[in-house]
Amino acid sequence: MHIASHMDVDKVAFTGSTEVGREIMQAAARSNLKPVILELGGKSPFIIFEDADMEAAVEQSHQAIFYNQGQMCVAGSRTFVHESIYDEYLERAKTRAENRVVGDPFKPGVEHGPLADRNQYNKVMSYIRAGKEEGARLVTGGERVGRKGYYIQPTIFADVQDDMKICREEIFGPVMSVIKFKTVEEVIKRANQSEYGLGATLMTKNVDTINTVTRALRAGTVWVNAYGVLTPSAPFGGYKSSGFGRENGAYALTNYQQVKSVIMPIYNPTYL
Repeated sequence: MHIASHMDVDKVAFTGSTEVGREIMQAAARSNLKPVILELGGKSPFIIFEDADMEAAVEQSHQAIFYNQGQMCVAGSRTFVHESIYDEYLERAKTRAENRVVGDPFKPGVEHGPLADRNQYNKVMSYIRAGKEEGARLVTGGERVGRKGYYIQPTIFADVQDDMKICREEIFGPVMSVIKFKTVEEVIKRANQSEYGLGATLMTKNVDTINTVTRALRAGTVWVNAYGVLTPSAPFGGYKSSGFGRENGAYALTNYQQVKSVIMPIYNPTYL
């Protein structure tokens, strides 16, 4: 928080954890009240409706949580699946996870590398233990891979409930939490219950569902039948504990501008 405390620093833009973001805000307040932009943690919902393309839903949701071993702020770590396709989805997701190629990420064809360090490995393993202890059903994974490096198997928990630790807290690791839902109204409410609001995804062919859900979700970026697609022209940032301010696009420029009003009289000889 050294830079955020400096009186001669006019602004701070930070990407990282919610905990550090709070400390930066405190340091900015104690110094010169410098404005801050924060792009912080996430617990993004990935919602699969009953009419979704199953093959695409399995692959997109797989990449949403296992890409970069889940070490992403927008990882789709809460996978909501409609009850009518729940069992089929789990079977396919399990097969895809178990076929994910784990190994040296510098080798061609490898999809899944190690976590960043020992601390992150220990943190993720503690969440896996918590999932088991709280009653979630371990579908696949949950173990270390090999003895060298901090590799963890792609892990899937089913029958996850909203109050479970693995559903509430950001894990930042390869752990998918699969949650069953019935209605559009229900899944909107449950998706929005998180303290985070960075990203969200929905898979459906129904235009009415798309229009309703994209407007209702409290997330800075909502993907429809896709995941993780970003462009420099599209603003990116979060709601709630995922931060505030936006990167990219014209909105990002306003974060680095300050408005000034200049007021003067129109020329009149009486003023001379």
